[in-house]
Amino acid sequence: MNETNDEPPDDMLDEYDFSGGVRGKYAGRFSEDCKVIVLDPDVAEAFPDAEAVNETLRKLIHQKVGGRRKG
Repeated sequence: MNETNDEPPDDMLDEYDFSGGVRGKYAGRFSEDCKVIVLDPDVAEAFPDAEAVNETLRKLIHQKVGGRRKG
């Protein structure tokens, strides 16, 4: 008789302890209209923080659309 195991293998190591974990602890940091975008490492090195990324992208958008802003 063939035995099938429908459960995924347990890849968790014994030293992983999530007993004090809180589900969604940091979810409130992002508003519904916030988009998280992952930059490639070489691109991320060019910017010190998120504000610098946003400022650069706004300048690029302004150049591309001729100063027209959405909204």
